[in-house]
Amino acid sequence: MHVIGGSASTALAERISRELGNAPFGIPFTKRFPDGELYLRVGGRLEGDDVVVVQSTRTDADLIELLLLEDAVREAGARRTFVVVPYLGYARQDRRFFPGEPVSARALSRHVELDADAVVTVDLHSSQTLTHFRKPAFEASGIPALGRLLRERPVDLLVSPDKGGIDRTKRMAQLLDRPWMALDKRRIDSDHVELSLPAGGGPSLAGKAVVLLDDVITTGGTIVEASRLLKRHGVGRVTAACTHGLFLRDAFERIKAVTDEILSTDTLLNPAEKGSVAPDVAQILLREFPA
Repeated sequence: MHVIGGSASTALAERISRELGNAPFGIPFTKRFPDGELYLRVGGRLEGDDVVVVQSTRTDADLIELLLLEDAVREAGARRTFVVVPYLGYARQDRRFFPGEPVSARALSRHVELDADAVVTVDLHSSQTLTHFRKPAFEASGIPALGRLLRERPVDLLVSPDKGGIDRTKRMAQLLDRPWMALDKRRIDSDHVELSLPAGGGPSLAGKAVVLLDDVITTGGTIVEASRLLKRHGVGRVTAACTHGLFLRDAFERIKAVTDEILSTDTLLNPAEKGSVAPDVAQILLREFPA
């Protein structure tokens, strides 16, 4: 296998290449034309080989780069192309809420898979998104990567900021053999939420080392309010942990002010990136697509 890293996922791509037995690794040559269009060229001998393309699609520009990379790899004669999209942008619009809207997750899935033999992504907002792919598609979990980090830190209780994250939090609780609970959340607007402890108050919080676990941290509003709530009830330490750290605007600084540590995986470049999903992505590639 050859591994090619797009500009949004270069470091992760190199880590995946190492997990694949030090597979040949490269990055494409890129430049911008005067009109702003992207030019790229892949190097190395790819004819007849399997190629893994790694590129998150946080922005529209990242998506265009991924589509061009896939086409370039095909033109270079790759035998099979496996596309790894650690963070799949637009995946949160996985259904039509109002007339006239696109199902963005479906549209992006079908374009990403066009020149791919298979797609691997990480912690989709909804696993329902996998049904939009017509080619083999696999979802790696960020739980093992975060679990590897949390095993080295004090953890007394896992907390989901809302009911939607219960399955994720239960999986981590089982992995670490720790108790868990989920907060009750009422969303006020895109930046503000109202949180409360579950009915009955849940387990004792006094002096506990608590981990707030989420799949994506975007503006940080939920994590900030959850940390404040927990500290009002006497917790000793709060760690915020997520798979995808977007940290828009001043989210990282706001969370840092009310927590003791912030942990994220390397699906996106961010200041909290401390764990890697490379072993988990490589495991899927080796299991599903042996040479």
